[in-house]
Formats: sequence, structure tokens, C-alpha cells
Amino acid sequence: MSGPIHYGLWGALMILFIYPFGKRIRQVAPKAHTLAEVMYARHGRSSQLMLAGSNIVGSLISLMSNFIAGGVLISMLSPFTFTQGVFAVAAGVLLYTLWSGFRASVLTDFVQVVAMLGAVAVIVPVIFFAAGFPAAFETGAERLTPEQGDFFSSTAFMEQGAPYIAAVLAYAIGNQTIAQRLFAVRQDLIKPTFVTATVGYGAMVIGVGMLGVLALYLGYEPTGGDVNNIIPGMAAEYLPPVLLALFFIMIVGALSSTADSDLAALSSIMMADVYGQNVAGKEKANPRTMLLVGRITMVLATATAVAFASLQLNILDLLVFVGALWGALVFPVLASFYWDKVSGKAFTTSVLAALAVFLPVRFSWIPVDGAFGIVVDVLAVLGVGVVLGLMVFGFFGVRAAKVVGVAAVVVSAPFAVGSLHEYATLSGSLVAYSVSTVVCWAMSVRRREGFDFSLIARRTGDFDQGPKATEAPAPPDAPDAPEPAGTTHP
Repeated sequence: MSGPIHYGLWGALMILFIYPFGKRIRQVAPKAHTLAEVMYARHGRSSQLMLAGSNIVGSLISLMSNFIAGGVLISMLSPFTFTQGVFAVAAGVLLYTLWSGFRASVLTDFVQVVAMLGAVAVIVPVIFFAAGFPAAFETGAERLTPEQGDFFSSTAFMEQGAPYIAAVLAYAIGNQTIAQRLFAVRQDLIKPTFVTATVGYGAMVIGVGMLGVLALYLGYEPTGGDVNNIIPGMAAEYLPPVLLALFFIMIVGALSSTADSDLAALSSIMMADVYGQNVAGKEKANPRTMLLVGRITMVLATATAVAFASLQLNILDLLVFVGALWGALVFPVLASFYWDKVSGKAFTTSVLAALAVFLPVRFSWIPVDGAFGIVVDVLAVLGVGVVLGLMVFGFFGVRAAKVVGVAAVVVSAPFAVGSLHEYATLSGSLVAYSVSTVVCWAMSVRRREGFDFSLIARRTGDFDQGPKATEAPAPPDAPDAPEPAGTTHP
């Protein structure tokens, strides 16, 4: 029951969380195209390709999820099949994104927010009364288990709420679809932009998510037992034809908005990070060739996502998995913008170590009973401190972050050690955070030389401004360049 509230509040916090870090990122990299490009300027090629690669995987999974949702919606609300629906959504998104790129993505985002807020204000209340609420709250209460009827359910929090909290924090930092908006917004408008997006997103998710709560009280069984079918099924059953058509257009628009963002993100990564930096080189990159690479990427990504959409996997599980995967990047990325001692080797090693621990824990490849389970619990508890500490750091600084992080570890340890490993989704996310943090800190804390952050601004910029040899020395951790002797800060 509390799921929509959790998702809405923490999803909104994810967007707001961008603001303090966004200011810092724009200060040190005012002309960057992607976050991976900034990591190249900070650390070198390995960190850039690692961040770019994680975004390619994440964006493909997100694209596939949106095609699945579109196929389900069209198959339930029209005469077309799931496969035909997937192809229709994919073709439409691909065509208009090829035509107008990031501009189309921004415009559809605006339309999406307006439409979804309208749905919250009109469509959800209509279903509420058409389904017999508020009286149905009394008659349907007997269908709820004790855990479902408890807003503070520990099971709901451990299996859905907490993994989603960890995932949305990683989305805020690791997701190129968010970062490209950060680079596109005027620096003086970053705060109002993300505050407005926070309010809109939170209201939208909570409002539409309440349809799931209504379905729970009504005992509604989704078609084929697939939870992806709940919301379109509720709309088809309780909305009059006019509002059903409006709902259909609204949801397809929302799906298209997210899908075109993924296409734009994949395009920018392949054209800027893969071709521009690592194939042609920044001085020799041809803008026309870059544009061609970006468009080919969109076509191939769409074809790949359509192929995998046929699996009809659970959408929420996919998105939480991507967030957990990105959890390995959060601390190394953020530390790279604030701490001058973080090296490229520390960044790469910490992320790989976190992934090496995350995957076996998340998919239970290794039994977590006995001593190994205790190790996982300890790492997960450290991850709790890291997640909360990072959230506090963005708004209140490093001292408050340390206090909150340590307090979180101390308070949660007695309850979590010995049992947290039983929740594979949550513990996998938390160990990704903790391992990457511990390894990155351990490899950086004793380093004497610091990094000059002003170099990032000079190493990033447009690909068509001519040679930059005099102002863009090789990244500090590139194989053919020594570490820069910057100023070491205390």
C-alpha cells in the first residue's frame, strides 16, 4: 500500500538531489556533453568508458521497459497485439527523435508532466468514484494481509521501499538522461528547474500509483497475472470512452518521453564518448560523422530493445536492478568532483570491486548462509551509512554527512546484522555502495598529490572548436601522461 508514497517521495528527492551536485558539476565542467566526458577529463579513458558502458546498459534496459509498457497498454486498450504495440511505440519514438533529437525529448517531457498532472487531477478521481470508493475501503479491507494494511510495513519497506531508495540515488548520479538535462539548463536556472521537477514528479507518481492501491482493495487480478497490466486494466474497466482515450494518449506520451530520453542519452554517449574521444580523438572528430554515429546508435538501440521487450520482464524489477548497478558508481563519481586525491586507478578499481560483489549477492550465486552472510550484512550496513551520508552531504556538507552516516551504521547494525542478507535486492544494492566507497577511500586517502579541478573545464567543450592541444593536456591517469602536480588540500 505504501509503495506509491515511497516511490513518489524518494523519486522526487532523486530529482532534488541533483541540484547541489549539479551546481558543482557545472562549475568544474561548464561545457561538458556527458558525465562520462567529465570523468575522462578527471581520470582518463577507463573511467569514461566505465561510466559510458554502464549508461548504455541502463538506457537499453530502460528503453526495453518502456516498450514493454507500451506494448501492454496497446494490447489491452486496442485491437492490436502486444508485439504490434511494441513496434508501434518503438517506430514512433525513433522517428521523431531522429528528426529533432534532444529538443524533441525536452518538449515531450514538458507535455508528459502536464498530461500526467492532469491525469492525477481528473482520471484518478473518476476511477476512484466509479469503482465504488470510498465505501470500497471498508468492504475491501478484508482482502488485505496485515502487512498490506500497515503503512509502516517492514516487509514492504525491506522488499520495495528501501531498494527503491538506494536505486533512485544511483539514478540521480549515474543516469545520463538526467545528466544531459543538467548540462542543457542555464546555470542560474538549475535550482528552480529541479525544484519544479521535484514537485511535479512526486505528485505524478503518487497520484497514478494510487491506482495500484485501489486495485488492491478491489481484489483486481491483472490479466495473465502480470503486474504490468494493473493500471491499463483498471483504466479499461472503470473509465468512460472519452477519458479512456485521454488516458491512452497520456500514457503513450509518458512512455515516449522516457524512451526518447534514453535514445538521446545513448546517442550522446556513442557520438561523444566512444567516437569523439576514443575513436577519432577530440581534435580530429568530425561533427558530421558524430551526428551519423548518433543516429545509427538510435536505430540499433531501438532494434535491440524491441528484441528484448518480447521477454516481457517485470518493469519495476528491471529499473531497481539498473539503479543497484549504478550504485557502484555513486561515491567514486561524486568524490571525483569534491576530493582532489581520487585517482583514476581508485575510481576504476572501486567500481569493478563493487560490481564483483554486487552481482553474486543480488542473484544469489553464492550461498549467503554462515560467515559469508555476516560479511554481506556488515557491508550492507556500511552501505546504509553511505546512502544516507551522501544524501545529507549534498545539502548540509561533509561534517553533517559523516555524523549521519556513522549514526546510521550504529543504529542499524543491531537489527540488520544476521538478517539483512535475506533480502537479496536490498543487500545487493547496499553492498555496491559500501564496497565502492571503502575501496575508493582506501586507495585515495594516503595519496599525496592532488588534482587541479580547473583542468576539467579546459579539457571539456565542443568538438568543432579546433585543436586544443595547448589548453587540453592529457588526462591525469592516461597511460602516456604523468599525474599532474596539483595543489594538495588538507
